[in-house]
Formats: sequence, C-alpha cells, structure tokens
Amino acid sequence: MEPNNGRPVLEIKDLCKTFKLPLGLLPWMLGRKAEVVTAVDHVSLGVQKGEILGVVGESGCGKTTLLRCIARIYESDSGKVLFEENDLTEANPQQMRGLRRKIQVIFQDPYSSLNPRLKVKQVLDEVLRVHDIVPPEKREERVLELLRLVGMDCEALNRLPSQFSGGQRQRIGIARALAMEPSLLLADEPVSALDVSIQAQVINLLVELQENLGLTMIFVSHDLRVVRHISARVAVMYLGKIMEIGPTEAVFANPGHCYTKVLLAAAPELDPTLRTEVSAVQGDPPSPIHIPPGCRFHPRCSEATEVCRSEIPSLEEVELGHFVACHLSVAGDQVV
Repeated sequence: MEPNNGRPVLEIKDLCKTFKLPLGLLPWMLGRKAEVVTAVDHVSLGVQKGEILGVVGESGCGKTTLLRCIARIYESDSGKVLFEENDLTEANPQQMRGLRRKIQVIFQDPYSSLNPRLKVKQVLDEVLRVHDIVPPEKREERVLELLRLVGMDCEALNRLPSQFSGGQRQRIGIARALAMEPSLLLADEPVSALDVSIQAQVINLLVELQENLGLTMIFVSHDLRVVRHISARVAVMYLGKIMEIGPTEAVFANPGHCYTKVLLAAAPELDPTLRTEVSAVQGDPPSPIHIPPGCRFHPRCSEATEVCRSEIPSLEEVELGHFVACHLSVAGDQVV
C-alpha cells in the first residue's frame, strides 16, 4: 500500500486486536456473550529503516494498542508483525528476548514507567547488567554516556525519579530505552504529559537521537503540530483503522480523508492572533463495540453519501505514496 523504497524494516500485515469486556454474573446466567471491543482492525503498513512514522487520531482510536501489539505487550488476534524479517507474532519467549533488545518503548508517563525506589544510576545499570550489554567494568562509563546522550550530567546519578521534573524523567526514560541499543523506538505520546515549553526540548532531542543513531521510530500523538515537526510520514487512525497515510507534508497540505481535514482544521494555531473558528470533530466517536457499517467515520461526516454508509472504503493511492480510505477522495482519482 506504500511506495516501494526497499523492504521495510518493520512490516505490519492485516493486524487485528480485540478485547472482551468483563461479563457480569446476571448476563452470564442469562447466557449472554461478552461484548468485544475492536481496537485494531486489519491494519497494514510498513516503516523504512531510519524513518519516523507519526500516528495520529483521537483518544481511543487504537494508536497505543497498535504500538503494544508491535512490542508484544499485547498478543494480537491475527495478522503479522515482521521486524527485520522476523515474525514477532510467532516468536517464542527466547527469540523475543533477543528481539526486544532491538525494539524499545518510550511510555507516555515517565514517572510510572520508572521504579521510584531506584536511583538513576541503578535504573540504567540494571538494564545493562540484566541484558549483559557491556562488560561489568564498562557499565559505569556507559551509564554516564547514556546520560550525556539525553542532555543530563553526572549529578543525576544518585537521585530518585521523584527528584526530577517531568521533562527530566522522560529523558531518563529515553536513556533507559537507548541502553538496550535498539534500532526501533516506539514512542507512545512521550510529550503529552509535559509542559509545552518542555515538549519542544524532548521532541528536538528525539530528532537529534534519530539522526545521530540512525533509529527507526513510530511516534504516536494526538498533537498534529508535534507530528508534523518530527515525522517524515503520517498515518491517521480512526476506530482501529488507518484512514489516510502518506508523506507528512502531502497529508497536511492536501488531506484526502474528511476526518483528516476536520482534525487539521480544528488544530490550534501557534500564533495567538490567529484564532480558529472551526470546532472539534462533531459528535462522539461511535462505540468500538458497535462499529457502524461502511466508512466508520460517516456518522460524523457532513459530506457522507449513501455509498459511505454502506461500503467500506479501501486505502487507495491518490498521489505518489499518499493513500486514502475515502469514497469521496478517490471518486475522481485524486485528492479533493
């Protein structure tokens, strides 16, 4: 579905993930079946080596679930995740232990992802020791090197996570991920819990690390401005499906899906004198338990037609490398 620039380092094929909701005693006695939430629905995409792919969408659209299925934090229901030609969905625990050194996650909340009882030196040293990444005599040197990579100094070594600001804790989380010497970083809204002034510093750090270390990255965020700054390509998700994917500037300059258009129109301007008069997407997303037929965005789309309500659109290439799953956009074989 994407331009062929060589075999992707990460390839996701028809990935699905659902969750069964707890069933109460009375419904169980009445013989009712547990309801199922569809979080990721037949998602396919590829990520090239050294690329940053942004994934955007409203809360609950499946962005985080997609990342966790890639990292095998969640077991997918079906589909494949190929990383460097290894099928992660079929890998046994021993194989995954080796592959996880190459795939690391940066979590949204830097405080809850760090052990509050361990000092920074212990947090980083534990990773190096458990995974035997460097010889014992070189671990202290490597810890200092990791701190320098994320813009911190040796004064941080003997302090607890609670003694740092949110931005500093996220830098420590990034350093811990880099300790594994990964080639793929999965960033799950890593700046959403930070002040706006600190967000820019962490984003610039990630861009610098990606360039200097040749990392491949999937960057999940609901902030379109952040994604535009950091990513080369962007995928727009809605109710578990990819609605649009393509080069970031192409998607932002000429969005093809009605959902993407509304998201971009509702994004706040950085200039306080430029106030947008467009409200957020109208209405609430449909329940992921009862997904509407046809295009799943049609109940909130002001331009929906009868075909939108009845037929599921497939991702179609509307310009080089730019794919859209919208009946209206591909009707004229071009982005409208």
